[in-house]
Amino acid sequence: MAEFLSEYALALTMIVTLLAGIFTGYPVAFLLGGLGIVFSFIGGVPLPFLGTVSSRIFGGVVENWLMIAIPLFVFMGLMLERSGVARRLLLTLQRLFGRTHGGLAVSVAMLGIVMAASTGIIGASVVMLGLLALPVMLKQGYRAEMACGVIAASGTLGILIPPSIMLVLMGSILQVSVGALFKAALLPGLLLGGLYIAYLLITARLKPDWAPLVDQDSADADPTPLPLALLRDLLGPVALIVAVLGSIMAGIATPTEAAAIGAGGSLLLALVMRSLDWATLREAVRETSRTSAMILFVVIGATCFSVIFKRLGGAYMIEDLITGTGLGPYGLMLLIMGLIFVLGFFLEWIEISFVVLPLVAPVIESLDFGYGLSGQGLLVWFAILVAINLQTSFLTPPFGYALFYLKGITEGQIGIGTIYRSIIPFVLLQLAGLILCMVFPALVLWLPGLL
Repeated sequence: MAEFLSEYALALTMIVTLLAGIFTGYPVAFLLGGLGIVFSFIGGVPLPFLGTVSSRIFGGVVENWLMIAIPLFVFMGLMLERSGVARRLLLTLQRLFGRTHGGLAVSVAMLGIVMAASTGIIGASVVMLGLLALPVMLKQGYRAEMACGVIAASGTLGILIPPSIMLVLMGSILQVSVGALFKAALLPGLLLGGLYIAYLLITARLKPDWAPLVDQDSADADPTPLPLALLRDLLGPVALIVAVLGSIMAGIATPTEAAAIGAGGSLLLALVMRSLDWATLREAVRETSRTSAMILFVVIGATCFSVIFKRLGGAYMIEDLITGTGLGPYGLMLLIMGLIFVLGFFLEWIEISFVVLPLVAPVIESLDFGYGLSGQGLLVWFAILVAINLQTSFLTPPFGYALFYLKGITEGQIGIGTIYRSIIPFVLLQLAGLILCMVFPALVLWLPGLL
């Protein structure tokens, strides 16, 4: 053990310093980049090697064609969030399921699925669902734990169900087709949504006081017949989903081109909904710029950190740690998933993706899981498992962003302890979905193979 510590002392110190720096509140992008530069001098890395870092940043990040899809998808999500589509759809779904215990909660979950396939922006989805549904659910007598849990969990589906900026970045990191990742993530995303809905219906049946029937007078306020209302309110989002995902899956457009289609389609939809004005457009562009800049700076910092970390033996350290356990392929996969799950309590998905994935992916590629998994198919399966795992990082304290968004919406009416308790069943459901996709790889790989 002492020999291991001495051999990888600098690499271990980099990891410990990173974790300590995160708790100081210093911006992670600058922390990653700064630690990379500092440890390059401490470790005696030759100055010419730092040119490799610059080349990786400019050649692998800035000039990466896939990265253009990120601001386009962000803009699409923000425009849809402001177009009023979600509010009208929630009211219509409320009419559809209003005569069932837990029907309003199911409507929120279904709206989360639809908006996840349309937006993919976690902050916008959670805030939108919270502002629309939370007051109504509490007014109708829903238990706060059920209301908060379904809103937070449904809002995070956008990070997994395509189009997802997480999958775009993972495709860039692992050098796999983003189109294949989009296809592979669709069934697992719908599986999680289905698990949420099943849990809500079962809980509402066992504890009807947690999810009472909706007041039909408010639910039927819209005089439009229900079938026509469903057609009216679903047509726009479904058309946009088909335009974006359909063009990718049919091979008509690349993910970047499909993102441009989505951005243009969201503008058109906002125009049709008569919610497109200069203030809305300016705010959407501003938020898109801020989000994209944040992601880009984290990517640059993580690239610097990971290149220096590998140079100091970090990649060999991770490989020795993982393979030295003596576990089989699935045991190692469970170990890696457990590590990522724990890191999700403290780190954002962007840092985990750019720091951990390049280190563990070579180890995964060398393992034999059976089922004919190899090459790109193996990496696609692994990427989706990581994506499902990282979705929980938005729900797990102390740094779960969905919890912070929800706490801000409640304005002190609901305690943080109640919000923490509300997400426990949904985190367990996500872990159940992760295990199912791990045991049955066909859930992930069937659709890419079919298309």
